[in-house]
Amino acid sequence: MDADEEMVGVVVPMYNSERTIAATMASICAQTHRRLDIVVTDDGSTDGSAALVEGWCRRDPRVRLVRQSNAGVAAARNAGAAATPARFLAFVDADDIWAPTKIEYQLAALREGGASAGLAYCWYASIDQRDRVVSFGPQPLIEGQVVRDLCNANWIGNGSSLLLRRDAFERAGGYEPGLRARRAQGAEDLLMCLRVAEIAEFRVVPRYLVGYRMLPDSMSTDSVQMFRSTEIVLQEFLAKYPDYADELDRHLQDSRTWFAYRAGRSGRLSAALVLLREAFAVHPAGTAMYLARAAVAIAAGRVRRRIGRKVTYPLYTGVVW
Repeated sequence: MDADEEMVGVVVPMYNSERTIAATMASICAQTHRRLDIVVTDDGSTDGSAALVEGWCRRDPRVRLVRQSNAGVAAARNAGAAATPARFLAFVDADDIWAPTKIEYQLAALREGGASAGLAYCWYASIDQRDRVVSFGPQPLIEGQVVRDLCNANWIGNGSSLLLRRDAFERAGGYEPGLRARRAQGAEDLLMCLRVAEIAEFRVVPRYLVGYRMLPDSMSTDSVQMFRSTEIVLQEFLAKYPDYADELDRHLQDSRTWFAYRAGRSGRLSAALVLLREAFAVHPAGTAMYLARAAVAIAAGRVRRRIGRKVTYPLYTGVVW
């Protein structure tokens, strides 16, 4: 397949994703931008994931399956990127989904940004196991040179919202497999964004174009590991940017309390206690304020559920997309 300015390489790292891969593939193949080279990297799955993708390969000639022994999400993404000659790369996890116009809008944003724009992101909504939106993520509008902003907070949130120029991806060194080697998978997307931000500008598409799925057994629910991974990444950038120490400290503490909150909400109380002890030891007053706000939010959610006001939204609606 020839590389051209219209081609976008879509990379799907997959490991035991038979419950969700069909929805992911359907959302990719339904993109309004049709010039796609879709590479699914099977990272040593032991379930029926690969067989399902083989069915998509037969139905859609743009889809290919690459197999490797289990090596982690970073290695799977890098293998998929190496398997396509496309000049633009988009990554989507095998349990997430895209709105139909996701690639179209992001490709336009990168073109409008010119050669200095290396990465486009969009907003995301959290979805349930039935592909319905249950909450909406943040609405960042940050563009341009964003290293300091990313040191302050991870406002992008997940890797399924990224579209990159291949040049920026390769200059950033691809995804970092070393986090898995240190038993700290989880913050590969944050690290990729930070490294790209050092060499290229960002552009945003201010629309909810990604459905980000949280499953009970997904890697992102291991709150302690996710925080340790984030901590390693932020330590790397503290060494590079000591002038941003305040921003990085704030980011680290916010991540610690966020992952503690998420562990508690999912019933992982021992993990929540580990992170909360650390949070109180570092910033007792700030941690207390965070927990107070979280308690108010939880109480408000319970009231809404009790009176029947909690709603979910069909994923593909004009309102959302």
